[in-house]
Amino acid sequence: MITRLLRDERARFLAVGAFNTAFAYGLFLLFEWALDARYLLSLVLSYVVATLVAFVLHRRLTFGVTGRERMLADFLRFESVYVVMLVVNALLLGLLVGLLGWPSWIAQALSLVVTTVMSYLGHKFFSFRR
Repeated sequence: MITRLLRDERARFLAVGAFNTAFAYGLFLLFEWALDARYLLSLVLSYVVATLVAFVLHRRLTFGVTGRERMLADFLRFESVYVVMLVVNALLLGLLVGLLGWPSWIAQALSLVVTTVMSYLGHKFFSFRR
């Protein structure tokens, strides 16, 4: 059962994505606490750290890309997907926190649902497409 799941790219994406999402969300909360609730700065800082970790994990574990060839091209494509996700996430946070008055930690949790779908599609069909 587990071996079959590990062969499924979608299952690997979900496992790596779940880890990285929890890691990024934890960073967001940590930065927000350390920076006295500056949610947009916390978002950017958590994205910078988490995208570096996500690149390594998704490239190798999710999509099975090994070796150094095309690493820079893959990284630039990967980051371009994350930049779009960062903009969407920042807009959602601005709307939910700034306009609607939601707590930032709830708004960010909701934003993660939207950006997770964007992430899978962007990385599968663009970042690591072979």
